[in-house]
Amino acid sequence: MSFLNDLLGAAQGNQGGGSNLVAIAGQLIDKAGGVQGLVSMLQQHGLGDAVQSWVGTGANQQISGEQLGQALQNGGLGSVLQEAAGKMGVDQGQLLGQLSQMLPHAVDHLTPDGQVPAQGQGGFDLGSLASLAGKLLGGNNAA
Repeated sequence: MSFLNDLLGAAQGNQGGGSNLVAIAGQLIDKAGGVQGLVSMLQQHGLGDAVQSWVGTGANQQISGEQLGQALQNGGLGSVLQEAAGKMGVDQGQLLGQLSQMLPHAVDHLTPDGQVPAQGQGGFDLGSLASLAGKLLGGNNAA
């Protein structure tokens, strides 16, 4: 029953989990070399069409946690995922399931004009992601 409660709490985006998820998304973007680096890495590892939909101005294509995990592992970010899952007290599969729901919105939010910001030209702002989390999770998360 505890496992089910944990899943339900994560799915509802409780404040602590939502804040942690934003921080993890930010860390992944940072470690990948910014929005441009993350987009490029995910495209190189089989998620090209989905990622392009996140950047573009149309609807965001969904991906599974398994697809995201495979792309991030292949892109060299497996240790970030493992550490983040440990800090949150969830298994990596649960974390990836949550990230696969949030990351499309995060990339979409960070590319508002349908263009990936050039490397080194900002584009990544944790405060911006925190405001997105507030919208997505329906809460007032302070960053």
